[in-house]
Amino acid sequence: MIRRTLAAGLFAIFVAGIGAATPLDGAKTYDMLFRNGTLDEISRDAALIYNRDVVNTLNPELAERDSGDIALTFRDGQATMAMLEFRQDDKHRVLGTFPASVGNPMIMYFYEAVVRDMAETTGGSPFYIRNRVKEALIKPSDLEQGEAQYEGRTVKTQIIRLFPFADDKNKERMKGFGDLELRVTMSEDVPGWYLSLVAEAAGGSVFRSELQFQRLDGAQ
Repeated sequence: MIRRTLAAGLFAIFVAGIGAATPLDGAKTYDMLFRNGTLDEISRDAALIYNRDVVNTLNPELAERDSGDIALTFRDGQATMAMLEFRQDDKHRVLGTFPASVGNPMIMYFYEAVVRDMAETTGGSPFYIRNRVKEALIKPSDLEQGEAQYEGRTVKTQIIRLFPFADDKNKERMKGFGDLELRVTMSEDVPGWYLSLVAEAAGGSVFRSELQFQRLDGAQ
């Protein structure tokens, strides 16, 4: 499948002007990553469109399978639900539905996808991998300040980096995933809060999964 390339000027991200990082305790780290209310101001007629691009040198077929667009749309019922749909060429499949009042479910999809990809690639236990990732989400972290270009303007960003296996006694057996970095870039000026969500193993030479916000479609 041909990798999708974002149109020039629509979305270009760079981190610049990083200042002193702000230490966060575990509770604040979790609250930043799983921020409530991030979909409250989004029109229920709109769709948030993300692109996922995966590189997996140990299993290129998995990378091909998992690269595509992800659309977040809304469904009304007793409670408004956010539905995630994976789109690859003419193939679409629903990834799940989540209460829109809680926040943007892209963060949950990101982490679960990384757990699945790592387990499938290394043959490791998904339960073990998921537990290490969950632990990382509630550990103290540093909140980095930066800037990015979004739709032709400069926006302020906040970045959190997590290293789930940094102290894991089994990291040397993880086929390059032992130094896995999870990096989430957030911005008040981006619909849905998440500008990009990146997972890298061995500096991206073994595995890289990048979710980037592309656009807001159909807002009225």
